Amino acid sequence: MTTLGVIGLGRIGAFHTETLSSLEGLDGLVVTDERPDVAAAVAAKHGVTAVDSVADLLSSGVDGVVVAAATPAHAELTLAAVERGIPTFCEKPIAATAAESARVAEVIARSGVPVQVGYQRRFDAAFAAAKRAVDSGALGTLHTVRSTTMDPAPPPMDYIKGSGGIFRDCAVHDFDVLRWITGQNAVEVYATGTVQGDPLFAEYGDVDTAAVVVTFDGGATGLVSAARYNARGYDCRLEVHGFHDSVAAGWDHGVPVRNTDPRFAAAEDFPQGPAHHFFMDRFTEAFRTELAAFVDVAKGAAIPGATVDDAVEVAWLAEAATESLRRHAPVRIEEVRR
Repeated sequence: MTTLGVIGLGRIGAFHTETLSSLEGLDGLVVTDERPDVAAAVAAKHGVTAVDSVADLLSSGVDGVVVAAATPAHAELTLAAVERGIPTFCEKPIAATAAESARVAEVIARSGVPVQVGYQRRFDAAFAAAKRAVDSGALGTLHTVRSTTMDPAPPPMDYIKGSGGIFRDCAVHDFDVLRWITGQNAVEVYATGTVQGDPLFAEYGDVDTAAVVVTFDGGATGLVSAARYNARGYDCRLEVHGFHDSVAAGWDHGVPVRNTDPRFAAAEDFPQGPAHHFFMDRFTEAFRTELAAFVDVAKGAAIPGATVDDAVEVAWLAEAATESLRRHAPVRIEEVRR
């Protein structure tokens, strides 16, 4: 018998609860939220158990915990579960800053409790196939990896105000994919960005469109493109280029682009659509595979996805990109680590 707990039932927590409630190999699900009425409604919808508090959930005998609360609570909730020896899945990031992430990682490492971090692109079938192609050596020496994330519209400005900026909130997924695909560590980043939409982005020290060049220790160059305004749909793509071959992920019929080549621009040609609307419909199966993998982790399997150490490295990358944007200059990862 395997039972998991879900802490936090906002957009992603409710989505995870729905996914977990239909997974094979999971015998029970306990949920909680700081809003008891929300917890009761989600529990009733999916036929699971609601409890009144995090303490009640952690003492209920769950075999694993999914932390899906707001970002500022991730570190505290993850450590609370780890202190009880409960395997934990934490949505990114594990803490609000890179320095705090590193401190949390030290505590988790000493505990020996497995903690998986929610970077679901690793579990997408196309991204995973690209990774296998790289690892097989078929692409030869990697020279360029491009990762794109463009949202159809910005999140609420109240969220932007406390998100830490586009590199910490959005582009971290791209940073994780670049590290994972290349198998290399970043040594330097250069970031730039603009505000052409809501002026509150500038007021909050953020941008609505950004680009990052990442230099890796193995010689590969990473290129990240992130944007908050892409009304045609949610655009998430990856290109991996080597000396011998190139592969791409995300070029499916839901890619939100219009093909202007007159030879292939008819409705029945590529892409046929409809365009992906948001990350949850683009990565529905990836989230499902990721959470199924965590069920196995709760049963004693090794972590197949992003680890806490991976999350810390991504956090330093985001920190360096944020600092590079501020300085209008390249920033080495070792600088922000200090």
